[in-house]
Amino acid sequence: MHIDALQEHILQRLDRDGEIPLTRQIYTILSDLILSGELAADVKLPASRALAADCGVSRNTIMFAYEQLLAEGYVVSLTGSGTFVSETVPVGNWSNDAETVEEIVGVAGQSPSLSVRGLEMVNSAQASPEQWQPFVSGVPDVSLFPKDIWLRLLRKHWQNAEPEMLSYAHGAGYLPLRKALIDRLRLSRSVNGTAEQIVMVSGLHNAISLITHLLIDPGMTVWMENPGYWGASTVMRMAGANIVPINVDEEGIAPTDEQLANPPKLIFVSPSHQYPLGHVMSLARRRMILDYAMAHDAWIVEDDYDSEFRFAGLPIASLQGLDSYQKVIYLGTFSKTLYPGMRLGYMVLPENLVTHFAVGLSEMYRDGRLLEQAVLADFITEGHYAAHVRRARLRYAKRSALLREAIVENLGSDWISSNEDAGLHMVIHLPKGCDDISIAEAAKAEDIVVRPLSKYYLAEPRTSGLLLGYANVPDELIKPKFSQLAQIIKSKLRE
Repeated sequence: MHIDALQEHILQRLDRDGEIPLTRQIYTILSDLILSGELAADVKLPASRALAADCGVSRNTIMFAYEQLLAEGYVVSLTGSGTFVSETVPVGNWSNDAETVEEIVGVAGQSPSLSVRGLEMVNSAQASPEQWQPFVSGVPDVSLFPKDIWLRLLRKHWQNAEPEMLSYAHGAGYLPLRKALIDRLRLSRSVNGTAEQIVMVSGLHNAISLITHLLIDPGMTVWMENPGYWGASTVMRMAGANIVPINVDEEGIAPTDEQLANPPKLIFVSPSHQYPLGHVMSLARRRMILDYAMAHDAWIVEDDYDSEFRFAGLPIASLQGLDSYQKVIYLGTFSKTLYPGMRLGYMVLPENLVTHFAVGLSEMYRDGRLLEQAVLADFITEGHYAAHVRRARLRYAKRSALLREAIVENLGSDWISSNEDAGLHMVIHLPKGCDDISIAEAAKAEDIVVRPLSKYYLAEPRTSGLLLGYANVPDELIKPKFSQLAQIIKSKLRE
């Protein structure tokens, strides 16, 4: 562009009645012309006074636009000579190695150059965008959360917030919360330990990632329950662990003699309410796993994700409470008892790991949320947490019963494979050869979200079934929505 045409170009694009300030508009016009090459490198821009007069704006408007261009490197200013367009073409000829930008960043609709592990993760992702439709599993009824109490406590802490409460958290987390938590865990879960053995984390995935990075070198073996929680296996695989699926029976994880002959470095289990099948690990199997871990210097990760919600009898004691060897890392979360968006969980660690994990957490994740931890500490010590869990347990027990009735009424009693009256979901099995994935897809088309059991298996043989969450489904919708799902199942069985 010849410099004489600059005034006309600016006048054509200038919107004097618009909301964007004139200075910003002129800066945008000039930067666009420079990036497009219409104002070439080394071209001298008009003096600010002259351009202001030509465009009918104040000189300050032009000067401020020039100053912004100078600050961002579009122009250079030479004392006594004026303002000149900078050289904006990238240095070097690397851009000639590819014919188009698409060859560098990836053609639309195709995978960019992800790592092998990255491609594996995105191509097998199971996290669902649907979190509140009928029968979504693993989601509590967040409408039960006592927002008024939480807001009162939050306001109190905000009004008195010290600077250190708003900064990064260094170490294991807010000590008063850890003290309140260990007191509750001793009573409700028979967990052994002290407040100093608790490390607060931003959810279980964060904890699993930290465990894997600190205890597992790439290629080391991790035993995972089969079927088991896909999220844990994904995080561990992305850290380079060698995942070995171990089948589950009614007593829990059941390694074969051949598998026992090849000990892992880490064993991941959910003994109090196996996910997703719901079995409780027997005492004999618990003692076997503990003795085996001690004999082979392996770590056990106990995922105690929803054991607060047991509807009959006393709570199942934790595996950690039986551990006299200091080999169990106990994981808990507030995602199920309070609300998932809180993203707050915890680890109860063997004493010899505590310092290392506190340092590792600070180095890898720069955790924070101390203010929320302080609110939660008060929420627990004032009795609100226990009261909320009791209310939720009663509500979920009723919904579990309603869903069981609906299954029996529509399909018969032999379809239910979850025998334990606990948790936030149950499983129904499907006849052999039935495609649970296609049923889940058909249900989703009718705004019913169920998860296919076969997707939880890491190896063959896979069993067909459906996971049905009931915690977040209103009482009055459970039976009609399951009747709708039952029609979909029957229709698929006739195909």
